[in-house]
Amino acid sequence: MVYKFHDDEHGEVLAESRRGDLEPYLGLHYPATDIPQASRFLFRQNRVRMIADCHAAAVRVIQDPAMPQPLCLVGSTLRSPHGCHAQYMANMGSIASLVMAVIISSGGEDEHNMTRGVIPSAMKLWGLVVCHHTSPRCIPFPLRYACEFLMQAFGLQLNMELQLAHQLSEKHILRTQTLLCDMLLRDSPTGIVTQSPSIMDLVKCDGAALFYHGKYYPLGVTPTEAQIKDIIEWLTVCHGDSTGLSTDSLADAGYPGATALGDAVCGMAVAYITPSDYLFWFRSHTAKEIKWGGAKHHPEDKDDGQRMHPRSSFKAFLEVVKSRSLPWENAEMDAIHSLQLILRDSFRDAGEGTSNSKAIVNGQVQLGELELRGIDELSSVAREMVRLIETATVPIFAVDTYGCINGWNAKVAELTGLTVEEAMGKSLVKDLIFKESEEIVEKLLSQALKGEEGTNVEIKLKTFGSEQSKGPIFVIVNACSSRDYTKSIVGVCFVGQDITGQKVVMDKFVNIQGDYKAIVHNPNPLIPPIFASDENICCSEWNTAMEKLTGWSRGEVVGKLLVGEVFGNCCRLKGPDALTKFMIVLHNAIGGQDSEKSPFSFFDKNGKYVQALLTANTRSKMDGETIGAFCFLQIASPELQQAFEIQRQQEKKCYARMKELAYICQEIKNPLSGIRFTNSLLEMTDLKDDQRQFLETSAACEKQMSKIVKDASLQSIEDGSLVLEKGEFSLGNVMNAVVSQVMILLRERDLQLIRDIPDEIKEASAYGDQYRIQQVLSDFLLSMVRFAPTENGWVEIQVRPNVKQNSDGTETMLFLFSPLRRAILLFLRGRRRE
Repeated sequence: MVYKFHDDEHGEVLAESRRGDLEPYLGLHYPATDIPQASRFLFRQNRVRMIADCHAAAVRVIQDPAMPQPLCLVGSTLRSPHGCHAQYMANMGSIASLVMAVIISSGGEDEHNMTRGVIPSAMKLWGLVVCHHTSPRCIPFPLRYACEFLMQAFGLQLNMELQLAHQLSEKHILRTQTLLCDMLLRDSPTGIVTQSPSIMDLVKCDGAALFYHGKYYPLGVTPTEAQIKDIIEWLTVCHGDSTGLSTDSLADAGYPGATALGDAVCGMAVAYITPSDYLFWFRSHTAKEIKWGGAKHHPEDKDDGQRMHPRSSFKAFLEVVKSRSLPWENAEMDAIHSLQLILRDSFRDAGEGTSNSKAIVNGQVQLGELELRGIDELSSVAREMVRLIETATVPIFAVDTYGCINGWNAKVAELTGLTVEEAMGKSLVKDLIFKESEEIVEKLLSQALKGEEGTNVEIKLKTFGSEQSKGPIFVIVNACSSRDYTKSIVGVCFVGQDITGQKVVMDKFVNIQGDYKAIVHNPNPLIPPIFASDENICCSEWNTAMEKLTGWSRGEVVGKLLVGEVFGNCCRLKGPDALTKFMIVLHNAIGGQDSEKSPFSFFDKNGKYVQALLTANTRSKMDGETIGAFCFLQIASPELQQAFEIQRQQEKKCYARMKELAYICQEIKNPLSGIRFTNSLLEMTDLKDDQRQFLETSAACEKQMSKIVKDASLQSIEDGSLVLEKGEFSLGNVMNAVVSQVMILLRERDLQLIRDIPDEIKEASAYGDQYRIQQVLSDFLLSMVRFAPTENGWVEIQVRPNVKQNSDGTETMLFLFSPLRRAILLFLRGRRRE
């Protein structure tokens, strides 16, 4: 449902889409207390709020006592709903909800700022788009993010529609005010109620009246003269210290005679012109039916910010509004106030004359009186014009038919540093403007003196005195022909606008823009592919490198949506996930969060697959306002891409070999398990000493092989390290295992093995990794056997001990292991001697 907040903060369901079995809410109104002010504030901060299950048990957040402030969960999706809201949802049959805020620019101060060229900053919560579900449902983040973007676009469009309606209303009011002012200059004040257009055309009403000099001039549906005098008396007593009054119910405003007026006059707006002169607008009764969703609404019900109680009833309650008119809008009251000020000045000028210079329509006046009236009017208009020109906030100056200054207001004197006395009589073309503007001004003067008025002409004025150091003044002027009472042209009046500041900024901007285009659109291969987005995700930039990369020209993509049109239709992406990731990166950049080197791939115009790294940065104005995002693509050179391709192929082959190795290792483990099991069975039988020695040698070889298989795992190879499993072992068992591994090769090559190992070494115990030592010694011994001469050949093993005393009381025994004439030194930590 689409939920709108009214001016009195109560809500109304404007639109809905629902299943046929659900209760409709369309057209229902809800009290302001249903959505407290605290919740409305949170919606302005976090514009999408999801409740996956209102019945879900809340989980307590345990906070570190060292934290200086309580943890704030305002922006958290996991924040549990308030108990009141959960009960509220349960009462209306909803389990899950997704609420999206509709934010627009606020009125008032922002509208005033916009008239001064300042960008509005305050935002207003216009309403909500609420999605309800009758079972638990969780909306994934990409979809919630897309919903937030949709609400931003909807808010922009809604804001434009509201501003357009406001502008049309203001335009109509301004046109009516202009016509009414024209009547005041040509006729008596009563013309605004006796002629067309009248004051009834200024605002929407059923009747209007003017009470002027004790006489009553009604128009449309109005009270009687006696009733209007009674209303004036009531206003004088109860509202005498104000400048006017507006109400949609005279009864609620406290007027005692409201009952006698009936439904014909319910609402009234009054403007005080003088203490005895008044303007009235009246509105009749507007009967309307309001359906409230739940208990009866009271206009004075407000959210107290402390207590919140869920309503249990959602049945529609019908309230018929009577004895009340349509409320007076702010724009209408502004129009009434403006007319009030104009009438005050007009009445004051009339009061300063010796007699009433304006006759009532259809009155008979003498020719002399008409002439005096014309002179008075001309004098009044002249005085008003002089006052307006002198106090204007824009530069205004005038010249005679010879081009000499005869008018110079305070603003142009301030800008140029030339006082009114100094400017009078100077030639505009020869004395006050720069040479480059002479031709333009001479042509403008010539045309204006012929009655052809010019608009939006830029001229360059000289500066004098203290302002001379600041340089020239640039002014955009409109040239108007000045005429006397015979309609003859007697000079030219220039109304201008100072654009010096904008001119300087624009010149800098043009220079910067030229540099920007020269850099961004340079075909040099050092310039990366660049594209840009405005605040509405539309493409605003597409440089030469981007054209070359994608095959799409700048004119084909600028102005289109980057998400969906440019990247989606023009440059296809791989599936919706890639489009969602791109949209998130782009929205983060527009929101002020830059992203570095995100993987980004697409198909160009010819169907070629392009892989790149995307960097997105925020685009902002000098005042910090975000206006879009800049995106850079990092593409590898053809040589680097070829190197990457070769590297990928090699990695693919290595991976295949590693898989083969892993398969072989797994297949070896199976028979090893069988050998280990067989050895365990043999250990449980009665064996002789030499048989038990053979079994221990077999077990040592089996464990050595298991360790080798374990070392061949992918994880060990990727780590590039081996783990030593240290323990105490018999050196004799190690020698037996080493010798057993070369015996078959010795027999094949018909070699003899001579072992020169003292008994004390065979019985010695050592500390270390037994199976690593076995692996090293057996590999070394096998190498000796492979390369030993076969004719009368032999291999001799000699082991000699050498004891070394350590500082910690232990002893290190140095064994010299000598197969043939080569030697390996083994350092083994021995036992501490008793």
